[in-house]
Amino acid sequence: MKWTTGLLAGMGLVLAACAQEPGHADNPEAQAFVEYMVSEHDFDREELSQLMREAKRKDSILKAIKRPAEKAKPWYEYRKLFVTPRSISGGVDFWDKNAGALAEAEKRYGVPAEMIVAIIGIETRYGGNMGGYRVLDALATLAFNYPRRSKFFTKELENFLLLTRDQNMDPRELKGSYAGAMGFGQFMPSSYRAYAVDFNGDGAVDIWRDTEDAIGSVANYLARHGWLPREPVTVLANPRPNADMTIVNDSLDPNWTVGQLAEKGFPATTQVRDDMAANVFSLQTEQGKQYWIGLKNFYVITRYNRSRLYAMAAYDLAQEIVKARGGRS
Repeated sequence: MKWTTGLLAGMGLVLAACAQEPGHADNPEAQAFVEYMVSEHDFDREELSQLMREAKRKDSILKAIKRPAEKAKPWYEYRKLFVTPRSISGGVDFWDKNAGALAEAEKRYGVPAEMIVAIIGIETRYGGNMGGYRVLDALATLAFNYPRRSKFFTKELENFLLLTRDQNMDPRELKGSYAGAMGFGQFMPSSYRAYAVDFNGDGAVDIWRDTEDAIGSVANYLARHGWLPREPVTVLANPRPNADMTIVNDSLDPNWTVGQLAEKGFPATTQVRDDMAANVFSLQTEQGKQYWIGLKNFYVITRYNRSRLYAMAAYDLAQEIVKARGGRS
């Protein structure tokens, strides 16, 4: 009797959980999505309808997407989230364990090993935290229950189903972030389809378990977005008293040149070519504002994550990892 009671109680908990996390079968937008996927990509209607029934709406995802933890922090607090003794030592360890793949990626794509390592470190703590949500749940929840970005996440759900079909993966099994980002480098499905690579040539593209593919994919992403080999990322500026402050933080795009920024009152403290594409931005330190010149490679990092703070944290972490290793060799 006790066993039966316990079993029924357990079933009750499961049923209650299911009731709290409904699927999307009755959602009109999900139904329209099914029809689109059937007509546009020849998916099976019944199979996809069943998948929408199994894709759970997660309120925790809707709460998380509205309050990213690091968004409003000043630079000196943001940096402490990502550039830490643990992240630096973890980067050294990851580099040492994957030195061959990193060297090959640098050779093939022109992206420095430390930059690849730093991005993987910031994104997932070197693979230690790739996210615990089912990607299917995350993307369906945001596609059909988050109107502000419904169009974006519906497109990502489309790409996710296409890539799982192409790669012969079960869409119910793959885990990622609350926004549906996946693997060591936290690629969204569209980025996976566009930039993930079979770096070790084993016939599969796996950015969850295969560190070689993950390394090659991050490098390929940066290269395809215009990384300039052996070029600097950012240099400190020393603004003159009459500097034109209206151009500070005016855009993530490098809409100026280094020479033009010098004419505007922001000379670089390190020698860089006057014709290099650039912008100027400020960072709030505990001692006051610093001014930096972001070059083309800084812009490329912001294509990975559209944030100056992110790009600077990745750059700083990369430099600290090199120092901790005693150099790049």
